Amino acid sequence: MKLNQNSKFLLAALVLVLLALPFATDALLGRGWVRIADFALLYIMLALGLNIVVGYAGLLDLGYVAFFAVGAYCYALLGSPQFGLHLPFWIVLPLGALLACVFGVLLGAPTLRLRGDYLAIVTLGFGEIIRIFLNNLNAPANITNGPQGISMIDPIRIGGFSLGSTHELLGFTLPSVHLHYYLFLCCTLLVVFVSLRLEDSRIGRAWMAIREDEVAAEAMGINTRNIKLLAFAMGATFGGAAGGLFAGFQGFVSPESFGLMESVMVLCMVVLGGMGNISGVVLGGVLLVLLPEALRNGAGPVQQALFGKTLVDPESLRMLLFGLALIVVMLVRPAGLWPSMQRRRELIADDGVVQQEQDTVYDSSK
Repeated sequence: MKLNQNSKFLLAALVLVLLALPFATDALLGRGWVRIADFALLYIMLALGLNIVVGYAGLLDLGYVAFFAVGAYCYALLGSPQFGLHLPFWIVLPLGALLACVFGVLLGAPTLRLRGDYLAIVTLGFGEIIRIFLNNLNAPANITNGPQGISMIDPIRIGGFSLGSTHELLGFTLPSVHLHYYLFLCCTLLVVFVSLRLEDSRIGRAWMAIREDEVAAEAMGINTRNIKLLAFAMGATFGGAAGGLFAGFQGFVSPESFGLMESVMVLCMVVLGGMGNISGVVLGGVLLVLLPEALRNGAGPVQQALFGKTLVDPESLRMLLFGLALIVVMLVRPAGLWPSMQRRRELIADDGVVQQEQDTVYDSSK
């Protein structure tokens, strides 16, 4: 696809903004917001993986955080003093993604005939089983260290270059959070590229055919069983890779990091941004990571300015405002903030059919 002059200019400007973002954020808002930007990139990777399952294939998955946990614990067990193993990053991360892929197939195989609410309940149970399993796997043999989690995880090392310490490059001082930002940005761009290629491929069109009408897709010769398993496997692979990056970044993992709320948040990113649209999913991931933090930091000062004291705990108030914002957005933009063109046409067509049926009922009642 050839780009015109304006597109090239916008692309170059976007690249410059992304490269300068950690330095500008550090100078204007503080280093803590650079760390939040790092987590935003991780959640975008998760949301893009879930978008394959939910947005492309139309399979509702409420246990997606289980694959995130599998990747994180794989990295933690093989790159920490827990077992005395300190395998290199370039081995541990692919292993975590591969193990998550296997778990994705194990989840998808028994759920091939389920759709809608039933599929959501089964995947929800799968996610909770993984979390409880990790929480209790400290007896009789201590494998995961139970609810205490695994600490002292090796930092991400690429060759002899450790992202856990500050480095000087080309006259710039790059702290650890800046280095992780650039690594996560490269991984996110890679996931976006793979998602774009999948969307326009025969596999992507098969996923969308299953999403629209599974019976019709099967009648047209699509092997729905294998295609649905592939959707679970691909989505789980992205989740496992993001989990490994999370473990190396945090240096600590515990079962509490992989609760149901995390799955719900990632699903909200996909639905709020626009199911099936990569740009919308990225927008949803950015908003749902940054908005709660902005409300957390802003709720207290606003109450002090208006009332002279803090009436409601900022932590509780931010979740209330966050929930209200989600409700308003879904009422105003039911297809998401940035829906795909196909999804938008489907909603318009559905609204037209409903209006036509209402008019028919009204005319027959005269």
